[in-house]
Amino acid sequence: MTSAGTLALADRVVVVTGASSGIGRAIAIAAAAAGADVVLTYLHNEPGARAVTNEIAALGRRAIAIQLDLGDAASIRELGQAATREFGRVDVWINNAGADVLTGASAALPTVDKLDRLLAVDLRGTMLASWLAADLLGGQSDGGVIINVSWDHVLTGMAGLNPQLFAAVKGGVLSFSKALARSVAPRVRVNVLAPGWIATAFSNEMAPDLRDQVAESTPMKRWGTPDDVAGAAVFLASPAAAFITGQTIFVGGGIVM
Repeated sequence: MTSAGTLALADRVVVVTGASSGIGRAIAIAAAAAGADVVLTYLHNEPGARAVTNEIAALGRRAIAIQLDLGDAASIRELGQAATREFGRVDVWINNAGADVLTGASAALPTVDKLDRLLAVDLRGTMLASWLAADLLGGQSDGGVIINVSWDHVLTGMAGLNPQLFAAVKGGVLSFSKALARSVAPRVRVNVLAPGWIATAFSNEMAPDLRDQVAESTPMKRWGTPDDVAGAAVFLASPAAAFITGQTIFVGGGIVM
């Protein structure tokens, strides 16, 4: 880590939802490595969240882990209260958490149940958390940053039932974020991260030949990593992106351009 990278988020407070594993974990650790204190959330994986807080402490930054049900408005309000109570303010709010409908028992859910979960967590939950964050950040003298997570294929589409669900819900996140960015500027910047094929738990359950096909079809000839997404998140959260709002960074190796 260079000195410039270390100071990119110096002494800022960053909220990262869904940070007990995968992309959220990578974002939380990257934010701490860039100088931030971190409020991270989890739904069920408390051991994973505690492990992340320990990693952040080893970097010399403070971190707290809070249980969050993004489908519950009261839980979202409690997160905002806990963050400001612990650190006095929030500078960056990253809505990364989403419903898992692709792995484990959730993969076998009926289509309508999957849709309901995605709408409640990924879309409604992101909207409620963004509104809360906008109120918190907008009330501060120096404003702040909101980053929402979408999906790169919302622009091009992908065949299949699950892609249809994600295209609708994550497309809603992207469109909502643009409208929010216009509504809360100039005090609060709102941008979107749109990951593509990222090596997380879902990729581990794919057949090896399909994983190879994904890598071969990607211009960068590999799967993305959670760290790839985290690097883009730190950039958008930092002063280096001070004149960027209402934009989407596609972290997908060039499949969507």
